[in-house]
Amino acid sequence: MTDELAIRVSGLMPRAKADLAELVAIPSVADPRQYPPEHCREAAEWVAAAFTEAGLRDVHLDETPDGSLAVIGHRPPPPGAPTVLLYCHYDVQPPLDESAWASKPFELTERDGRWYGRGAADCKGNIVMHLTALRALGEDVPVGLKLVVEGSEEQGTGGLEQYVPPHAGELHADALLICDTGNAAVGVPTATTSLRGVTNVVVTVGALRGDLHSGMFGGAAPDALAALVRMLDSLRDADGGTRIDGLDCTGTWTGAGYDEERFRADAGVLDGVRLTGSGTVADRLWARPAVTVLGIDCPPVVGSAAAVPATARARVSLRVPPGTDARAAQDALIAHLEAAAPWGVVVDVEREGAGSPFRAETAGPAYGALDRAMREVYGRPMSFLGQGGSIPLCNVLATTYPEAEIILMGVEEPRCLIHAPNESVDPGEIEHMAHVEALFLRHFADAWRPGPRPEA
Repeated sequence: MTDELAIRVSGLMPRAKADLAELVAIPSVADPRQYPPEHCREAAEWVAAAFTEAGLRDVHLDETPDGSLAVIGHRPPPPGAPTVLLYCHYDVQPPLDESAWASKPFELTERDGRWYGRGAADCKGNIVMHLTALRALGEDVPVGLKLVVEGSEEQGTGGLEQYVPPHAGELHADALLICDTGNAAVGVPTATTSLRGVTNVVVTVGALRGDLHSGMFGGAAPDALAALVRMLDSLRDADGGTRIDGLDCTGTWTGAGYDEERFRADAGVLDGVRLTGSGTVADRLWARPAVTVLGIDCPPVVGSAAAVPATARARVSLRVPPGTDARAAQDALIAHLEAAAPWGVVVDVEREGAGSPFRAETAGPAYGALDRAMREVYGRPMSFLGQGGSIPLCNVLATTYPEAEIILMGVEEPRCLIHAPNESVDPGEIEHMAHVEALFLRHFADAWRPGPRPEA
């Protein structure tokens, strides 16, 4: 039966490419300041029609509290079978510098065996993966299905996070496939089990009532920008690793590793430039806090005057690993910055949002079924991967459905360059992960209801 399923999935790949081409052609950037909102509605309607054709019922658009449209649908379970929720999102990042693209960002283009286009991987490739898996199964879907396709994930405005709790009964499932991640590398079957949380602050430094002539006052007048630079520099040790008083920055990662040379290539690190921090790359990415200065307000080089800056400010982001409370980490960051301020300068810190980290429980029947499916498709056991990014929805789902297993998987891998120019997807990953998903649904039904499953 597995061979027949593989043949069906393979035969569906031309349709998968056509579907992805249609989806990529819709510039569904959920930011009305950049793109008309009609594009997101067009993408949502396309998704709703496609999943209706693939066998789901009552597929419709529902407005979430941030004004975005979620695609919601279902398929009832056979008697005694579990229900699986399928998640992905249809909105995409803007193309950024279009001149940096080797082909048009909103036109699917095949090059060197990969399919290029904005959203080809993140996350329209995962939409096509879901559709291909369901089409391969046809009427032989052994579980119930719930569908949620988000419309504002990339903007982080929280529409779906606010939508879930009041619709908890409608969306309830025994296993949740959050398909917005992917494999450690092409051909390496992977489930993401750890997500870092995130918290941001804006720190403002004041030293003078106004800017002063650097010739007349420089040398004695306190420089607000220099004070800010010292404060920001104190957040890192001599190796460049994050160092924040009161925060443990020594965690270790026990899952799949990340080869340093591959990381250098994936990250585009320039020749001769050393990586920051200590420990393994995986330790630094997935098990330890990571601080980033997102921006600084200060006089620009062009047009700057010979003056001592009176004020300066910076936006600082802190990624937080599982096991660390995001609000406590924010408190530690603020206390560190305030303590590091030199010369008695005035410091004001504005708190921004704090998203909690996430760690999946992997001992249940859904993870067992996924491992079995991945072994059959890839010929090797499933690996566990961390991810440095944050998906706040996972914590909402974990709180709303504490008994459900949450699995993060998908078609994305490092070469996809999600969020960057020249985003792409390996079509082989779409094919193999669609096969994995179809097999998972079968194996999960069997694990839930032991014994032979009648053939369709």
